[in-house]
Amino acid sequence: MKYFEKVLIANRGEIAIRVMRACREMNVETVAIYSTVDKDALHVKYADEAFLVGEAPPSKSYLNIERIVDIAKKSGSEAIHPGYGFLAENYRFAKRCTEEGITFIGPSWKTIRAMGSKIESKQMMRDAGVPVVPGTPGGVKGADEAKKVGAEIGYPVIVKASAGGGGIGMQIVNDEAGLEDAISAGMRMAESAFGDATVFIEKYLVKPRHIEFQVLADEHGNVIHLYDRECSIQRRHQKLIEEAPCPIMTTELRDRMSASAIAVAKASDYWNAGTVEFLYADGNYYFMEMNTRLQVEHTVTELITGIDIVKAQLAIAAGETLRYDQKDISIRGHAIECRINAEDPLNNFAADPGKILRYRSPGGPGMRVDSGIHMGYTIPTNYDSMIAKLCAWGMNRAEAIARMRRAIYEYVIIGVKTTLPLHHAVMHNQHFINGDTHTHFLQEEHILKTLPRYVREEEKRMQTLAASLRQGQEIAAITGAVNVYLQSRKKSE
Repeated sequence: MKYFEKVLIANRGEIAIRVMRACREMNVETVAIYSTVDKDALHVKYADEAFLVGEAPPSKSYLNIERIVDIAKKSGSEAIHPGYGFLAENYRFAKRCTEEGITFIGPSWKTIRAMGSKIESKQMMRDAGVPVVPGTPGGVKGADEAKKVGAEIGYPVIVKASAGGGGIGMQIVNDEAGLEDAISAGMRMAESAFGDATVFIEKYLVKPRHIEFQVLADEHGNVIHLYDRECSIQRRHQKLIEEAPCPIMTTELRDRMSASAIAVAKASDYWNAGTVEFLYADGNYYFMEMNTRLQVEHTVTELITGIDIVKAQLAIAAGETLRYDQKDISIRGHAIECRINAEDPLNNFAADPGKILRYRSPGGPGMRVDSGIHMGYTIPTNYDSMIAKLCAWGMNRAEAIARMRRAIYEYVIIGVKTTLPLHHAVMHNQHFINGDTHTHFLQEEHILKTLPRYVREEEKRMQTLAASLRQGQEIAAITGAVNVYLQSRKKSE
């Protein structure tokens, strides 16, 4: 079956390259877009065609809906893949594509809109019989209503923006005294960030695990899951380490959670790839949200199932029926992903953009590196700080951890601070090795105490490598000069 002749990727960096790789294997031409600071980026060079979309600020480039649609039409692109982030879960963008006769590689805009509202999606899940965290069924109008709910469900509670994401506007409140200020501040932040001041409150689970299920659904009513992922290790509500399958998963729990994940997809009339996210605590799980896009951590699911999720997305968007039944999907081994960011883990993960002076990615058995950078590349200040997704696969979790340790040792990134030392610390942490993690794992004393040592070790290693590389360059320069001299002597003789 021929899917599309040409696809525009409305994104940048490693995820744009990931989509382009799938397209190239399927003999589909690709169109890249780039901002002024991305003109020399790897995704621009990898694509068959590339178009300048605008200036560096996202609002003028990767979030510019009309400009992106215009490029798609001018380039003859039949479909647009949004990647993740930027416009990936913007229902207005999906709707605009549909209006222009361009296939949006993702769910329908109506589904994106419904699942983009935390309030609407949770009510939909209640109606479908899926467990949700206790809280307000709708937005709260003020502090008095919030206090009444807080007294009913018990403290601590968390204030969230209905239209939010990435942890923006989230506030934890431990008692009634702090609730009024949290509601006011939450509404201001929600209005500023999302143009929607609606906030709601729900029971705050103190040390939950973040467990999610990857689903695939076609437009013909078929839905399957590709098993579970553990994504509990986070900073500022954003994931840093993911693994598949979840290390504490039992057959009974998987059966219940996967049934709920499929129920979520069916209740929302979902098609394409999506992720159903749950919080798990004290033997109970609760629906949190559905990400209506490809996830950063799709890699670990691909490694344990052998399914190319991006190819599946393209096939579904072209109208194809799912190639797999649930009985065809099985788990093989274990996979871990570490997000390598240009951040200083000792300075509250402050971004550290800059020029990559030396770069060498790991290799060997069981390794996968998804990256959009190279030596000499300057990481822009305008976008996410992720350098690469470092993935390790093993026949079991212990082997995956051992391979990840080895890969971290092999990884050479000189020029910016990175999260490599943090990942090194986690991979040697006994709690992590035991599978004992939760969403506040990085704030635990056993991590904070050891982190400085791993940072010092990493800095020392990079300094040594930099010195040896400089020496190697000098030797190469001397050797080159000698060769030129000898060649000139031969000519003169």
